[in-house]
Amino acid sequence: MSYDVCVVGAGPAGLAAAAVAARGGAAVALIDAAPRPGGQFWRHRAAGIAADADLHHDIELFTRLHPARARYLPGHQVWTVSAGPAGGTVQAVGPGQAGVTIDAQYLVLAPGAYDRQIPFPGWDLPGVMTAGGVQALLKGHGVLAGPRVLVAGTGPFLLPVAAGLAARGGTVVGVHEANSPAGWLRQPAGWPGGAGKLAEAAGYARTLLRHRVPVRQRSALVSAEGRDHVESAVVAPVGPDGRIRLARARRIETDVIAAGWGFTPQLELFLAAGCDTAPDTDGSLVVLADHDQFTSQPRVLAAGEATGVGGATLAAVEGALAGSAAAAAAGHRPLRPEAVTRLRQRRARLRGFARAMHRVYPVPAGWLDTTACSTVVCRCEEVTAGQLREATELGAADVRAAKLLSRAGMGWCQARVCGYAAACLVAHWTGRPYDPSGVAGRPLAAPVPLHTLADRPDVG
Repeated sequence: MSYDVCVVGAGPAGLAAAAVAARGGAAVALIDAAPRPGGQFWRHRAAGIAADADLHHDIELFTRLHPARARYLPGHQVWTVSAGPAGGTVQAVGPGQAGVTIDAQYLVLAPGAYDRQIPFPGWDLPGVMTAGGVQALLKGHGVLAGPRVLVAGTGPFLLPVAAGLAARGGTVVGVHEANSPAGWLRQPAGWPGGAGKLAEAAGYARTLLRHRVPVRQRSALVSAEGRDHVESAVVAPVGPDGRIRLARARRIETDVIAAGWGFTPQLELFLAAGCDTAPDTDGSLVVLADHDQFTSQPRVLAAGEATGVGGATLAAVEGALAGSAAAAAAGHRPLRPEAVTRLRQRRARLRGFARAMHRVYPVPAGWLDTTACSTVVCRCEEVTAGQLREATELGAADVRAAKLLSRAGMGWCQARVCGYAAACLVAHWTGRPYDPSGVAGRPLAAPVPLHTLADRPDVG
């Protein structure tokens, strides 16, 4: 299959890129792992289950794709990409484990992000979930994660998770935010891009107030307790210095803990294509993109959370710019100059808001000092903080070396869950700058059958 543009990811960024490129006359392939478009943010219910109108955004952008110029490939898991002077190639596994190869003049990669997690005692108990996982159950299937849920971590995402649970009959025993919204007073540069977010946050606040959900600022999740499942959560105040006041910890009974500490961009495909990266405001590794969303690889464009986590609106704006630039580079019609200018201006405001958001809602540094040696860091390989620290004492100066000595990050998730925490802990113990590059790259972005590899012509 050969196209002018291949878009990977059917979330807000990918949908916008595909729609704009197709409207400009380009032949477009839109490929996504999910069975329905929308990504994590515009998530739909599973087939056969009616979706409430307020559970997903209108995906009008997707319906604008011209059927003669666009092909939508749902249920296809992309496991690697490559790019060269003449174009790019996407390798995927489709339904029935069939291998699929797509060639295109230009690739627009919009893989999104996933929940960032930090370890704490008991986080491997049944009932401890990511905030995104709890939200996915609710949006995708209309399922409450449990009768009582405690939402904890940091960032604006905690509010819609808690409000969604409360609005659908769940009991939210509390929202524990490690930071304070007062931090926005020190970030006036981010205000212009957050006007719409303020109204959105006010709506969530009204829902929580109506359902009498307690919201605690500067309160951090310390541990989960229970025998064979979560029975309670321990929370403690966070001081202005980010340190957790364990002496004032208290216990709250709950059945589920929804923990979220922001998001980590998915960079596997960009690294496979050889795109340049750099640390973002929150320390996350992000792909570098220019004013048209082109990466350092001239046939690869980036859009969405991979360029820096900033929400669905920013992702859609970047997607539109990337789709326009890709269509133009492939010899087709881009957006009008005035439309591109407006999108760039809006992107600048939204990125300013995103930078401010990262500064207002950092992961509190105190967790590094309160992580006990017995705390499991890598759940796949059952590597504790003590074993990871032993690796640094044996000479591991960075997270990659510590990974090789301890096996942290070598399990099923390939450091997607533990990579952030492992990199932070190693940097803390060695006194070196935080560097996530040692756990960001993966040879394969998704599991792939051996026969798919064996069938490739370049495998001898």
